Amino acid sequence: MTFRLFPLAVPLMLGLAACVAEYSKSEAPDELRVNGTESRREVAFIAGSSYLPPAELRKIDQWVLSGSIRPADRVQIAAAGPPGLAEQRAAAISSELLRYGIVATALPIDIVPANRAVVSIARYAVTLPTCPNWSQSLRYEFTNALSSNYGCANATNLGLMVASPADLASGRPFTGIDGQPAVGAVQNYLNDKVKKPQAPTASPFASSGGGGDSGGGAAAGGGGPGAATP
Repeated sequence: MTFRLFPLAVPLMLGLAACVAEYSKSEAPDELRVNGTESRREVAFIAGSSYLPPAELRKIDQWVLSGSIRPADRVQIAAAGPPGLAEQRAAAISSELLRYGIVATALPIDIVPANRAVVSIARYAVTLPTCPNWSQSLRYEFTNALSSNYGCANATNLGLMVASPADLASGRPFTGIDGQPAVGAVQNYLNDKVKKPQAPTASPFASSGGGGDSGGGAAAGGGGPGAATP
């Protein structure tokens, strides 16, 4: 007698195939998502000067106090004028922002209105992945691939601890490092030219006369105020 098992084997094979279907990370990504917006504001200067009028100083203060600009933002400045004057104007604005812990860099644009400076404010927000991520079934894993939860904690921790989310969108421009002080210190040490610290001075709180040890010392030496002069 011959048994035909083909009609039963086909549904069984299809069911097993569905159970061990290959998993793709695109089904549940665990990467950070960074979204950003940029706004630009202007600051006015006196013609031919890097002096910030009081009204413009109050404007900068209002930006910070209202939350329009924050330390975590990526702030860039471009000022009009000859290279020297433009640099001084940008430095004047940077100095005011630095009082609030906001660090600004140069903004690479070509056209700036006369006697004006453009302040670019880029703000980014980080969206964390959904963790833990156990969307992939580990019951039938025959591909020896990473699980769906792999890297989830690292991505979440990075998104939580980053000081400036803009750094996740793009790196900051390299402005160079002044290594001369470090090299000079090493050269002075090798050539025995290290400057010795100044000798310690007496404490300003020490008493110059009266009781205590100073009085006893004066008496022992015979130099007290009432001692007779030979």
